[in-house]
Amino acid sequence: MADNVSPIPKGFHTLTPALTIGGAADAIEFYKKAFGAVEVMRFPTPDGKVMHAQLQIGNSMLMLGDEMPDMGGKGPKTLGGSPVSLFFYTDNVDAAWKRAIDAGAKLLQPLTDQFWGDRAGGLDDPYGHHWWLAQHIKDPTPAELKAGAEASMAGAGK
Repeated sequence: MADNVSPIPKGFHTLTPALTIGGAADAIEFYKKAFGAVEVMRFPTPDGKVMHAQLQIGNSMLMLGDEMPDMGGKGPKTLGGSPVSLFFYTDNVDAAWKRAIDAGAKLLQPLTDQFWGDRAGGLDDPYGHHWWLAQHIKDPTPAELKAGAEASMAGAGK
């Protein structure tokens, strides 16, 4: 390993999501419209699928590629859903929310002020991935967090 090479590539953070998607090329266009993504690079396969792509959303990178079932790569639609959510903080969540809905995202949980201090809501992209869009709007005290969590859980079983 060369001494002058950073162990974390430029533009990346320690943790970077990588999504498997049925229809990655279309998903890239959706993420551009919905989340303001910028395509950094793309490696196509000989048949035109996306082997690997990198998008920048805000100050973070997102990797993605097409499903490749013979190599173990299956997307949420093939698997029947996803247990994973991506949390996307932005400085204007209401504008980001509208842009995502207008681009074709589906509502999971409405955009509301949450007890933990974020204005946030949940969306599904057209490819089966769950996204939380959020803007931090308040720094609640530990007592406010406890009370908010208890109130939230009190209504959870109803």
